[in-house]
Amino acid sequence: MNRPAKTPLSSTARASGFTLIELLVVLAILGLLAGLVGPRVLSQLGGAKSKTVAVQIRDLEQAIDLFRLDVGRFPSAQEGLNALVQRPASAAGWNGPYLRGNSLPVDPWGNAYRFTLPGRHGDIDIYSYGADNAPGGTGENADIGNWQL
Repeated sequence: MNRPAKTPLSSTARASGFTLIELLVVLAILGLLAGLVGPRVLSQLGGAKSKTVAVQIRDLEQAIDLFRLDVGRFPSAQEGLNALVQRPASAAGWNGPYLRGNSLPVDPWGNAYRFTLPGRHGDIDIYSYGADNAPGGTGENADIGNWQL
């Protein structure tokens, strides 16, 4: 049997991998990018939750306006926002449900929206206590209500 003669590997075949230095440089660049971009992305995430609350509160306000047009009054404090998806016994003319999905939304932190009648800031108050689910606060913990929109 004749075996082909061994040929030396070309220089491109020997140097086809990455060196440790090249890999470390790439990892350092990726680390710098993550350090610069990461905090900006995370700060925008918090702002998105606050914007979601504003949109959902506006939807709840519109649903309450439709309820008031049909029934002739706001939902009572006892009926609360639930009157928008389930017909209260004392609501003649109710033509709901007034929300898509036939369910009440929760705020982005998983808490129920609050409803006060009469409101401290207007006829009605619809609000979320924010991430901490407690009155007051700043940043993500700040209260967000229909009087601020």
